Amino acid sequence: MGSQNEIVCVTGASGFIGSWLVMRLLERGYTVRATVRDPDNAKKVQHLLELPKAKTHLTLWKAELGIEGSFDEAIQGCSGVFHVATPMDFESKDPENEVIKPTIDGMIDILKSCAKAKVRRIVFTASAGALDVEEHRRPVYDENCWSDLEFINSVKMTGWMYFVSKTKAERAAWKFAKENNLDFISIIPSLVVGPFIMQSMPPSLISALALITGNEGHYTILKQGHYVHLDDLVESHIYLYENPKAEGRYICSNYDVNIFELANMLNKKYPEYNIPTTFKGIEENLPSVIFSSKKLLDHGFEFKYTLDDMFQGAVETCRKKGLIPLSHFNNDAK
Repeated sequence: MGSQNEIVCVTGASGFIGSWLVMRLLERGYTVRATVRDPDNAKKVQHLLELPKAKTHLTLWKAELGIEGSFDEAIQGCSGVFHVATPMDFESKDPENEVIKPTIDGMIDILKSCAKAKVRRIVFTASAGALDVEEHRRPVYDENCWSDLEFINSVKMTGWMYFVSKTKAERAAWKFAKENNLDFISIIPSLVVGPFIMQSMPPSLISALALITGNEGHYTILKQGHYVHLDDLVESHIYLYENPKAEGRYICSNYDVNIFELANMLNKKYPEYNIPTTFKGIEENLPSVIFSSKKLLDHGFEFKYTLDDMFQGAVETCRKKGLIPLSHFNNDAK
């Protein structure tokens, strides 16, 4: 697997993970078909068109989750598909129709396109939201774990519609893949942090940088947090795509850090942000919770980046793009 000049499709290619994945695939000599909702929207796709090798090895294809058959053309003729696209609107007024239904329907529609095109392997970017959202958290999470939909629907915490959508979509995907004999792999990242090439604030960084921006609604996500560098995550996608022995689900997570440990690290690194050290309703003696990447590491994959690398990359990129202030000591700083 992974021969040079191989044609692969990346869905959601203009986003945080998708655009970095396109960049790394192009570097390796893959020919990439990148699906986006509007190829003519220069603001949303310019960062893709400016990538090295884009002129010779990248084409943009219009496709949208929820529109049946939308991905047929882009996937036809591809040997592999990386399905990254997913709605991530935490503020949705109609989560069932704007987030949950399109995620599930889009997942199945893409797998139907893959079956028609006889794609050799599909790699799906799943989510920790499908793994560990439950009332009583376990000490260790592995690939056998699934989020508790009944609990999520009863509590409706920040991001609940995303957790429901990713859990239902992945379960539906495994059923369809088994019934249709598709070579399907899902990668479950923890919170993805790092530098990026898209123009807007990546949704996962809204959570990851919540201590810097003061976005208290996302503190629960950081309470017993798990993190992976964007580049490590993308490299795991390509590594597993190219590994003939890869199968099933894989957790891709490199650091388990609670909100107090994260606040301490960020305070030392960025004292200019006045990061809080106590949090309402969160006690300091939190039990440790581990996301186990043992299965991925047993295949020979190696993580390259530290927690410090992740946040430095994210903060520096956000500052350069004017997405976070340079300091909270001076609210006028941009």
